[in-house]
Amino acid sequence: MAELDNVIKAYGDRTLINGFTTRIMRGDRIGLLGPNGIGKTTLLKLILGEEEADSGIIQRGTNMNVAYFDQMREQLDEEATLADTISPGSDFVEIGNERKHVISYLEDFLFPPQRSRSPVKSLSGGERNRLLLARLFARPSNVLVLDEPTNDLDIDTLELLESLLQDFPGTLFLVSHDRAFLENTVTQVIAFEGNGQLTEFGGGYDDWLRFTEQRASALISAPKTKAPEQKPATASAKPAKAKLSYKEQLELAELPEKIEKIETEIAAINMKLADPEIYKTDLDKPTTLQIELTELDEALLNIIARWEELESKNAV
Repeated sequence: MAELDNVIKAYGDRTLINGFTTRIMRGDRIGLLGPNGIGKTTLLKLILGEEEADSGIIQRGTNMNVAYFDQMREQLDEEATLADTISPGSDFVEIGNERKHVISYLEDFLFPPQRSRSPVKSLSGGERNRLLLARLFARPSNVLVLDEPTNDLDIDTLELLESLLQDFPGTLFLVSHDRAFLENTVTQVIAFEGNGQLTEFGGGYDDWLRFTEQRASALISAPKTKAPEQKPATASAKPAKAKLSYKEQLELAELPEKIEKIETEIAAINMKLADPEIYKTDLDKPTTLQIELTELDEALLNIIARWEELESKNAV
């Protein structure tokens, strides 16, 4: 369906995607993970041809019919009937290779027959969501894009949507913070790690969460960064001239501990961002953590650069 090779996409001085490579096949079921505003929608637009990369190569397949169900929920005609909303001017809809009467089709979405001629303005919030889903799946498509589809869905509608997605034969892209919903619908994950870095993982959401926890644990338990051992001077060697000042020697000795401390903090934040509950309890918290993660990444790079500088000077 699409192949991306070393793709880079930035807006101003902010790089959202930095050197991402992947191949997406028809029928893949992909969950996109990461805080709001980190670049998930941008990646979808690149894959679907709505935007172009700053650099890298994108090859897209042909005959892509894309259907969207986004966060904003497209507008409905308040005066139109449910039947006309689904199939304007016709009593039938084409679902795959099957032709169904619109009343029967609406029944699949939990609408009793007598409601088919009711106006949209008579619907409750949950019923509106079901009508939008009914219209979405009535459209001919082989690529389905759902951006936070579970927001404001009642349990019956959520179970219905899960069933529809499990039976959908095309390619699915799902953006969601709902852990159970992701686990029940996707088979691979593209996770935004921050600073333009994306990780692709084959498996469901729970598999991805276990992977990130193991990765974070391994990072926390990793041995301290050690400076190269100095060879002892031989008896006949002349006294070496001090390469570092006393202050620089103290600084160099402290840097490995500082590096380990920042690596531990980065691992802890990544674990928090991998927990879907954080996106439900405090909408501002993921953004705050992402900013903190960016600052820690920059601090780590600066400290490592300083350590390399002092080591190089010490080795002269």
